[in-house]
Formats: sequence, structure tokens, C-alpha cells
Amino acid sequence: MTRNEALFEFLQRMGDNTLILGHRISEWCGMAPVLEEDIALSNTALDFIGQTQFWLGYAGEVEGEGRDADRLAFHRDAWDFRNVLLVEMPNGDFGQTIMRQFLFDAWHSIYIARLIKSSDARVAEIAEKASKEIAYHLERSADTVVALGDGTEESHARMQKALDYLYPYVGEMFLSDEVDAEMIAAGIAPDPSTLRDEYDALVQKVMDEATLSIPGNRFAQKGGKTGTMHTEHLGHLLCSMQWLQRAYPDGNW
Repeated sequence: MTRNEALFEFLQRMGDNTLILGHRISEWCGMAPVLEEDIALSNTALDFIGQTQFWLGYAGEVEGEGRDADRLAFHRDAWDFRNVLLVEMPNGDFGQTIMRQFLFDAWHSIYIARLIKSSDARVAEIAEKASKEIAYHLERSADTVVALGDGTEESHARMQKALDYLYPYVGEMFLSDEVDAEMIAAGIAPDPSTLRDEYDALVQKVMDEATLSIPGNRFAQKGGKTGTMHTEHLGHLLCSMQWLQRAYPDGNW
């Protein structure tokens, strides 16, 4: 794998994570439990779609085959996506959505902080632009996890169930492969495995405040970031997200 091929894969991973999670969150638009949450979730989704535009836009330039961010988002099949499995998991109830958001935000905030110092000027610039949004996402999702986890008996039970369900998908964010090795060697991105201790400390702090118990099993579901395996949920999501572009290719308003 060449340095350019690895960079393209890395940029797809970053863009696909925010694209898929952004779409997932947008599914709450008009359906959230209260108006404030409806607006907040919609704004978070918009933040992620904006970040996707930068990551996939740069990916298209690196690839050099004429594909822009829209082409990469709407004209790839499920097996071509490089997002971690966590972000494609279904919304479930509000508690599951918020837990998924927090588990991703905690990783995202740590990873983006490292990318601000990337040797690739474009990567560093995108990370810098996204960092304030990501800091807010983390603050909000952490506060909501605590409020629900340490809330009523029912909200606590739902949050614990969500954590138990989603935690097996956390480990994939810290697995390294040849793409990561190329990015590490070039100083473009950090070794994901070196971030686990910081992540665990952050998650443990929030879960302690939320009176929730982190599962002891560290088994990691994987395959999303390499494209070797996705859940059935991604295909259904793409059917919804891509149908207009697939039905009317290159259509204009």
C-alpha cells in the first residue's frame, strides 16, 4: 500500500464515521422526546455532515479520480464504507442514541486533538475547525448520560442496557492496521492503540457519575473500518440516505 492509498483510506474512515453517525442522528429530526433535544440532535447531525464534507472532499482530491464528497457519499456501496461499526448501530430508544453518541464523542475528541498536530496541513486544518464542535458534542452527551444514568430507576436501567449493548463495538476504534501504520510513519495520525488508556479514563469518570457499570468483557466487534464486514444496519441506512441520488444520478434542483 502506497502512502497516497493509505491517506485515501484514512480520510474515508474519518469522513464515513461522521457521515454515517450524522445520518443516524438526523433520523431523530421531528421525533425526539422534547423540542430542545430535537433541535440539539439536528444541529449535531449538521456538524457531522459539515465535517464529512471536508474529510471526503479531501479524500476525493487525494484519490484523483474525479470523485467529490457527494460522489463518495452517495455512490459507494456498503462494502466500500470505512466507518467503525459503532456509528451504524440503530438509534434504539433515546438512551441508546445518547450512549452511542457519548462513546463515539469520547474517542473523537481524543483523536481529533492529536490530528490538530498532524504533519499533513489539510488534516490539521480540518481537525482544528472541527475541534470546537466536537468538544461541545462531548460535553453535551456526557452530561446527558449522567443525567439519565443517575436519574430515575427506568432511565438508569435503559442506559445500562444501552451501554451493555454498545460496548462491544468500542474496541474497534483502537485497532491498528497497515493504513494506520502508514499514517503513523508519516506523522499524519496517531497510533489508535495508544489512545485507549485516556479513553478508558474518560469513560470511567462519566460512568461513575452516571452510576453505570462498564462491562468487563473487552471483546471487540470489528470489520467496519477495514470494510471487511459491516452489520446489516448499514445497508438499510444507505437505502434511505442514497436513494434519491441513485434514482436520479447527478440530478440538479
